[in-house]
This record gives sequence, structure tokens and C-alpha cells, in this order.
Amino acid sequence: MRSSCVLLTALVALAAYYVYIPLPGSVSDPWKLMLLDATFRGAQQVSNLIHYLGLSHHLLALNFIIVSFGKKSAWSSAQVKVTDTDFDGVEVRVFEGPPKPEEPLKRSVVYIHGGGWALASAKIRYYDELCTAMAEELNAVIVSIEYRLVPKVYFPEQIHDVVRATKYFLKPEVLQKYMVDPGRICISGDSAGGNLAAALGQQFTQDASLKSKLKLQALIYPVLQALDFNTPSYQQNVNTPILPRYVMVKYWVDYFKGNYDFVQAMIINNHTSLDVEEAAALRARLNWTSLLPASFTKNYKPVVQTTGNARIVQELPQLLDARSAPLIADQAVLQLLPKTYILTCEHDVLRDDGIMYAKRLESAGVEVTLDHFEDGFHGCMIFTSWPTNFSVGIRTRNSYIKWLDQNL
Repeated sequence: MRSSCVLLTALVALAAYYVYIPLPGSVSDPWKLMLLDATFRGAQQVSNLIHYLGLSHHLLALNFIIVSFGKKSAWSSAQVKVTDTDFDGVEVRVFEGPPKPEEPLKRSVVYIHGGGWALASAKIRYYDELCTAMAEELNAVIVSIEYRLVPKVYFPEQIHDVVRATKYFLKPEVLQKYMVDPGRICISGDSAGGNLAAALGQQFTQDASLKSKLKLQALIYPVLQALDFNTPSYQQNVNTPILPRYVMVKYWVDYFKGNYDFVQAMIINNHTSLDVEEAAALRARLNWTSLLPASFTKNYKPVVQTTGNARIVQELPQLLDARSAPLIADQAVLQLLPKTYILTCEHDVLRDDGIMYAKRLESAGVEVTLDHFEDGFHGCMIFTSWPTNFSVGIRTRNSYIKWLDQNL
């Protein structure tokens, strides 16, 4: 009996050691976040073991775990009709909300899920619940795009998928089929989905063939650049769940089918050092010392290497492509973008990407709403139902849908 108690105590202590990580006091539901992070880390370690044993690519294994525990069929309710179909060969899940009696045509949101261009799905519970809520509360048609993921495809194929599906949806006959008002369409996404939404928005401003233009773009903690991994938010949240800096840099390398040997050099900005000529002209477009307010820069210092590794940009020129890094787009492109909503979270390495993009858009004459949550963490908006329900998740979702309701 005594040995069993000792063993149990040891197991509990080990579990507590694995779960516990120091978190800022201001983050929402810290112990729940620790448990969520521990679960995700555990799944990552299992997938890495599967990769090491040669059974499967670690991202395929990790996404199999995520989708297996969270996949949801296209179930309609009395209020929202849900169907799985494809738009020009790209899978989509369409949520048709109830019509308003006084409005024969509905507004619409094209939504792109997050997951580091490699994980998650439009068909998992988190995104299904989000899009269902949007369809019902906005009396709208929500098109959630099931784009292809790393490692089956790499940049820029994810962009091609979302562009192709959205262009198909914008055809007059398709909008008519879903009873959508062509003047009330928004593009939106979270995290890597926010990256793809921003890239699509920029591309559509330059496409003269489009008869229907986007009225709004709404970007939720978007990832927008890969030139500086030492912005104040990257330095502040280097090990913060659910997206530590090291993991974000690896997602970038995976997106470009790059070499993991580059990761450590990229973390210290060796890929954009002063001797890398290709990056020189772009630095001013993400100079956080001028783009961020003092309340965010605090006492952090820029990390600019004098000499670095020019080979990284030579082998991964995609790092300097505005399609992958919308923050570095030309001013002439930014000034054509529609009214914009950007949601950022304090405890997120990507916080400053969103704030800098808001500043650049404002400087280009675009109307921007920057919605910042002091207790938010990366990914929080999809965590709104038990057992992963967070106070800040509910508040961010409500704030996002409220803005859409007022502006779309």
C-alpha cells in the first residue's frame, strides 16, 4: 500500500512538472492554458516519435491526432444549413444562416482556418462551431475553405487554393445560388489563415477581372512576416503557449520546404543581417521602433546582425515574397485594401505583426480597427466550449462577430 502511494505521488509530481509552465498573471485562465498546452506538447512529442521511427511525417501524424479528436460532420440545425462541397476543385464547408425578412440577399464571410499552413481543418469542431455562430448571428453565408496543407503541398499552393475557391464563390451565378449580396463580402482568417486572407486581399485589389470586390477583411492574430523574429512580442513571448517562437519559425521553414538547419540562425535574425542585400530594402517596412507604440516596445532592443547567413534567403527567397509576408507589401498595394479589422493578443509572438500591419494600413489611408486583448493568447478565439472554454475566447469571438455585424 505504501509503495503504491509513493508511486502515485511520484506520478502526480511528474505530471505537475510536465504541465506547469510560468505564465504572466494577466493571461486568461492560466491553469486551463497550461493543461491545453501540455496536451498539445504531448501530441507533438508523439508525432515526433512517429516521424523518428519512419512511420509518417510528423506534421501528418500531428494533424491526424488533431482531426481524429475533433472532426465534426456537416450537421445542419434548425437555424443553419451546413453542407460540404467543392468550389473549383477546392473543398469547402458552407454554412447558410437564416435570412432576414427585410433583406432578400445575405452578407457573407469567406473564412480561412489557422494551423501553421500544416494543421487543423475547416471540418473540426472548433471551426465548425465558430462558423455556425457567425452564420446564425450575422444571418450570413460562411464559406470555410479546406485548403491543402504542408507536407502534401507547400507555398504558394495554399494561396492558390484559397484564391481559386474564393474566385469561384464570387461568380455572379454562385452568389445568386446562395442568395449573397455581392457588395457585402468579407475575407477573414486566423493565424496562418489570417496570413492567407491578407495575401488574398492584396492579390484581389490588383485583379481587374473580378466583378465583385471584397467589402472588408478581418484578420485574427495573423502571421504576416518572417524577416524579424525578435520584435518585442517575439522577445516577450518566446516560450508562451500555444505558439513559442521556435515552433513558429519551424512552421515557416516547413511552409517553404526548407532545411531545419536554418531554424537557429533565423531565430537570431541571421537571415536578414546587414550584409544580406536582398532584405535591406524591406527593413523599413517592418521597423518596429517606429511602427509600434511605446506601450509595446517597452525596453526591448532591435536584434540586427552585422553579418549573417546569406544562404538562407538565397535558398528560401519566399521569405521576402509579399505573398508569404503581406506586411512587406508596397504602399501602392496597401492603399487599395478595404476596411480592415485586426485582432491581436498580448501573450502572442504574432502580436506585433498585426499591430505593425494596422499602422502601415492606416498610413496608406485604409480605415482600420485594431482590437487588442491584454489577457489573450494565440489561438484563443476558437476556444469557446467545454472543456477548452476560455473567458478571453468568448470575448474575442463576440468582439469579432460584433464588428462584422456593424460593418458588413
